[in-house]
Amino acid sequence: MSESTTPPPRTDFTKPPPNFSRVSKLPPDFYARWRSRISFAPAFHDALDAVPAEILLQAIWHQQRVLREALATTNGRRVRVLHPGFWNREAGPDFREAVVQFDSEPPRTGDVEIDLSPSGWRGHAHDRNPAYANVVLHVVWAASEHLDNSQPTLALKERLDAPLAELQMDLGNERGELPDELSGQCSAPLRDLSVDILGELLDQAAQVRLQVKAGQLQARARQCGWEQAFWEGAFRALGYKHNAWPMQQVAESLPTLRGFTVSVADAIFAWQMCLFGVSGLLPSEPESRVADSENYLRRVWDGWWRERVNFDEMILPRRLWRFNGLRPANHPQRRLALAAHWLARGDFLSRLENWFTTPLPTETAPTALLELLQVEVDDFWSWHWTWRSARLAKPQPLIGAQRVTDFAVNVVLPWFWARAAAGNNPALRQAAEQRYFAWPAGESNSVLRLARERLLGSAPPKLLRRAAAQQGLLQIVRDFCAHSDAVCTECRFPDLVRSIPR
Repeated sequence: MSESTTPPPRTDFTKPPPNFSRVSKLPPDFYARWRSRISFAPAFHDALDAVPAEILLQAIWHQQRVLREALATTNGRRVRVLHPGFWNREAGPDFREAVVQFDSEPPRTGDVEIDLSPSGWRGHAHDRNPAYANVVLHVVWAASEHLDNSQPTLALKERLDAPLAELQMDLGNERGELPDELSGQCSAPLRDLSVDILGELLDQAAQVRLQVKAGQLQARARQCGWEQAFWEGAFRALGYKHNAWPMQQVAESLPTLRGFTVSVADAIFAWQMCLFGVSGLLPSEPESRVADSENYLRRVWDGWWRERVNFDEMILPRRLWRFNGLRPANHPQRRLALAAHWLARGDFLSRLENWFTTPLPTETAPTALLELLQVEVDDFWSWHWTWRSARLAKPQPLIGAQRVTDFAVNVVLPWFWARAAAGNNPALRQAAEQRYFAWPAGESNSVLRLARERLLGSAPPKLLRRAAAQQGLLQIVRDFCAHSDAVCTECRFPDLVRSIPR
């Protein structure tokens, strides 16, 4: 598949579909207006002298809301961020275990420190603190002069993927995880709300979450186009929490890989070979103790080592990947194998748009998407969890219903919503929202379970039977709970709840 042969998306995002509407019991945008009022960093306009709070600069780095292909140090060296690192909440550098590459040098693993200006390196005594000895990149807001900090310095002011005010709204409330203790201060006033009003509050928070995710996709589309933005979002979703960034890196290599795969008769195998090779997940030796694994691995290994010289600069270091705690079915090798099937279909995005624009009963839309995303039995990966695992007794699907839910609410529907917004088509935005708010709940997780106990307490289980309600609860956690301590000191969410018209 190549850019020239891929069928273009067929939906006209400037023409309306049948109108969808939702009845709100709360004032319109009630939650969004409250969220704007309690934003945890200063509001910004497009003034040239606007300076973000350092916590916002950290959030921008964490989400990589930057022009990733245009990053360079203050002395002109190209910077490729293979992994932004893990946000450090303790003393020491702001991000741990980042992986960055300068020019064509081998990737470096180390820490990243965030400051507003280069002078912060010496001003905060980082140059004398052993805790900062492993810093490989000093990220700052602006650098009018180059200071000799003995560390590569990257200024972000001219390299954001959206205006600072927009990033403030998207990321200004992002920090930390949910506190560990239960019984939040908002649980009592929330109990006083009717189920209908409480459900609408979650829906309005979910609407904000949808728009934030759509905004991120739209920002990336401004750099690389809608199709590539979709694939990057899709790969990140397939990477789960710990492998989102290496999957992002693999996705960024797709435009280059297309030029090779389009010339190979077996497109699925060609994509699998390239994705495994570029990801760095291909074993260094083809031998295996399992017969069919040996045959498949030998074929991939032989094919890749003939071609790898053409993609050598793109190959990721294996240390980027995290395998601890992963279920066998969720290993990144299987996710890449699945993505290869999607990429090999020349009409994948056209089929996805047909799904979106075709009127479907609420209960059948998820099943129809699962059928679209599911693939025919893969000769190898339907029968194996990993490269070297024994053959399974029966084939296992490469994607299940729960993963489709996450994929729909985090990638597919925000992508369509963003495209409709860019095309100034409110009716298509409503169509995306109609699917989003009707989607059945996905699998729970530790953050959702704890948030439910802290905030909702004895609320009826049916309240979270839709994925949007789960998304709304996660947005409330991000906007409020993550900025307070275990006893909800100075949290504004209880005030919001009390202000709801009864």
